Amino acid sequence: MDSLPLPDSVTAATYPAPAARIMGRVNWIGFWTLFEKEIRRFVKVYMQTIVAPVATALLFYVVFSVAMSGGAARDVDGVPFFNFLAPGLIMMAMTQNAFANTSSSVMVSKVQGSIVDVLMTPISPTELGVAYTLGGVVRGMVVGAVTALSIAFFLPLRVHDFGALFVFGFLATAMLSMLGVMGAVWADKFDHIAAVTNFIVTPLTFLSGTFYSVERFPPFLRTLTQWNPFFYMIDGFRYGFTGHAEASLWTGFWVLFVLDLALWLLMQRMLVTGYKLKS
Repeated sequence: MDSLPLPDSVTAATYPAPAARIMGRVNWIGFWTLFEKEIRRFVKVYMQTIVAPVATALLFYVVFSVAMSGGAARDVDGVPFFNFLAPGLIMMAMTQNAFANTSSSVMVSKVQGSIVDVLMTPISPTELGVAYTLGGVVRGMVVGAVTALSIAFFLPLRVHDFGALFVFGFLATAMLSMLGVMGAVWADKFDHIAAVTNFIVTPLTFLSGTFYSVERFPPFLRTLTQWNPFFYMIDGFRYGFTGHAEASLWTGFWVLFVLDLALWLLMQRMLVTGYKLKS
């Protein structure tokens, strides 16, 4: 059946063409809407998503301060221990919250059935993946910034290299954001996400040199630590504050970059095929 002609009063501005709505090959409106939704989602409950992780990081700092208050001051290769500790605590908060942001967002959408509303929109899998990932990155960066400012009340923090802070902070939060998306897509219930957190994210974080120097390990464990990507996240990020690194910064950069690229390709494969999303 032929379509009815539109009245003269209806203009192209009233019913914009699909190409105009999508603005070419990228649906910027759809992408920005989803990205903004991810930001608003965690900002709305800031006591849970920002204040709580900052308080946890400060508690770690207080516990270590009290535990070491009676002993002699310790240095790690010339860096005062608490200046060595602070970047690890900040990075731990950043990565855990980047993972929590994307995993909870996708998982809640799956459980509530609202993921269909996202999948039916004219947003490509690439736009979907970028929006979710950047949402986690922003939350991780915000938590990191607030944590650093809070620790600065107790410990003078000096930035040695802003570039290293941004690069390693971005690569780390992007990695955990993509891992959160993939974990939530794979998971059938919240217990599965908790398993990823308890058996992958938390152990790798605690065994990465967050609270100690890996130089204290015996040779076998030191070599094993070099296979832990979280070690390179924290080492590069710590260099940004202290100027001290336990491994090559370029090695850390390429390890994180290649791993991020591999996770991106895997996440895109899951989104393109609709793995556990369209069934």
